[in-house]
Amino acid sequence: MKYYPHLLAIGFLIFFILLGINPVDRAVWIIEVIPIVIVYLFLLSTYQKFKFTNISYTLMLMWLVWHTIGGHYTFANVPFDFITDLFDFQRNHFDRIGHLIIGFYAYPMAEFLTRKRYANVIVASFFGVFFIMGIAAGYEIVEWGYAVIEGGNTGIEFLGSQGDIWDAQKDMLADTVGALISLYLFWYIRPDKKVER
Repeated sequence: MKYYPHLLAIGFLIFFILLGINPVDRAVWIIEVIPIVIVYLFLLSTYQKFKFTNISYTLMLMWLVWHTIGGHYTFANVPFDFITDLFDFQRNHFDRIGHLIIGFYAYPMAEFLTRKRYANVIVASFFGVFFIMGIAAGYEIVEWGYAVIEGGNTGIEFLGSQGDIWDAQKDMLADTVGALISLYLFWYIRPDKKVER
């Protein structure tokens, strides 16, 4: 399992390149992949300084993959009909699941803070939730700002509200729920203690 993060990084890079070929809307793809590239390069550049556990890398990869798929198709148009039809939803919830998954980054945040001894497990957990909530609110503001500035179809596709006036609030709630789920996993596994052993 020593090379697990390397395999994830290489596998994701291939996946990213393949989905970058002929996306549904190139302008939407460009704006959607910016956070993916930032996170990916950040993880690569800091790997020698701090190695997360394999669980953290797996949780972080889930969002990278999910968001890459959303960028390729645009989130509102990802072929997700089997879920929409199964639960008789009125909209495509691919993006909502993506927001839930971004909440999983609370786990590596708590892991980093506890393993570096910057905070105890309780403070690190609260910080993990607040970190995700802050990112969620900030991202919703960026989406809104871009949609207003762009003003066209690309802005609407990037916003991805699909006509739901409460979309931003529901997205932020999904981010928070994802953070709480991942922190429950964190408390169960306690990677900070396992790495110390």
